[in-house]
Amino acid sequence: MATVSVTKKSSTHPPRKTRKEPALSKLSASKGGAIKLRGSQVSKTAKHAALKLVVSPGRFGPWGGRYVPETLMAACEELEREYDRAKRDPRFKARLAELLKSFAGRPTPLFFARRLTEKLGGAKIYLKREDLLHTGAHKINNCLGQALLVERMGKHRVVAETGAGQHGVATATVCALFGFDCVVYMGTEDMRRQELNVFRMRLLGAEVRGVDSGSRTLKDAINEAMRDWVTNVRTTHYLLGSVLGAHPYPTMVRDFHRVIGQEARKQVMQAEGKLPTAIIACVGGGSNAIGIFHDFIGDKKVQLIGVEAGGRSEKLGDHAARFRGGLPGVLQGTYSYVLQDEAGQIAGTHSVSAGLDYPSIGPEHAWLADQKRAEYVSASDAEALDACKLLARLEGIIPALESSHAVAEVMKRAPKMKKSDVVIVNISGRGDKDVGILRENLQLD
Repeated sequence: MATVSVTKKSSTHPPRKTRKEPALSKLSASKGGAIKLRGSQVSKTAKHAALKLVVSPGRFGPWGGRYVPETLMAACEELEREYDRAKRDPRFKARLAELLKSFAGRPTPLFFARRLTEKLGGAKIYLKREDLLHTGAHKINNCLGQALLVERMGKHRVVAETGAGQHGVATATVCALFGFDCVVYMGTEDMRRQELNVFRMRLLGAEVRGVDSGSRTLKDAINEAMRDWVTNVRTTHYLLGSVLGAHPYPTMVRDFHRVIGQEARKQVMQAEGKLPTAIIACVGGGSNAIGIFHDFIGDKKVQLIGVEAGGRSEKLGDHAARFRGGLPGVLQGTYSYVLQDEAGQIAGTHSVSAGLDYPSIGPEHAWLADQKRAEYVSASDAEALDACKLLARLEGIIPALESSHAVAEVMKRAPKMKKSDVVIVNISGRGDKDVGILRENLQLD
């Protein structure tokens, strides 16, 4: 795993002890690369505290921050400055809006799932169709935004990580559009599961580098992308694909995905004349979920429900449900909940969906959970597979296995809700990439 160090140069250090989280002196870097909490310190963390949002850059309550080697501090600060300038620049905003419309295909529709609603009974179910975007998932929103920043910073080389391959495809796509050199790191296990997306990336001109260390999945791909970035920091931008990592990534990536919730709000008001009762989205790192949640955080009557990967059992190593056994810690640049063993080493994870197979979660999700503003549940591999099959047969939509976790949750909840209730499920990606996995795991009659 990439070495992680804490530097006092950052302005985004954890708040002082009065905020009931560990001071820097009480954090220790494990040889696995994460910063872990020792023994009794875990019970004193913010996990059970009533938190308030700390208004400081890169912080969501105590969560977030910037934990990077000194060699990356200048690059993170440069990116933060450039993003701060860009989001106030009308020309940047206009160009991004035009690319989202003419290249990516926004706005995406809000589709009433009539047959699924009738089948389940109870609440009316709408699907936010991010799967209809160019490249097949929500990832293109963030990639276009970051590509414009790369151009502004005068860099010509981009590195990225990918799990399910959708972020890798979106990164390769924007690099082709802007003329950047592109290297995508991908765990060899994920390359096996997502052969179609590996070919798509290479067809688009990207170099795909397999990562054969560790679990050979997303966490390990991020490690290698960070190593590359450290080595080539002057010419290279790391196009991180989720609301993870060091500040400014969690905030910046969220902002590029906020368009999902902004559209959904207008669309549901037009369709129903009211806000939804609940919004459901799958959560790996959490970019699609925070994208659709964010515009509704202030609407307390709207339930926000994130669905993690329940995997094949509740045993540590058999799932990727961070709110079911995760503890506070620092992993790959940010402070959040992390699945770890008793020694503080990063635990193995499992999910039938490569995009949810990650041991930590975005820091804003950690804060929303602690504030009880969002609820986080899990769906098993079997439930996700069944949900994928049901949606395909009732609505003619094959969702990505990541999104299928959200569909599985609405299958549980909708029958218990009133017919006047409205639920939006974010279909973050399409399932073409998962056909091989579906063929291995589903018995079709």
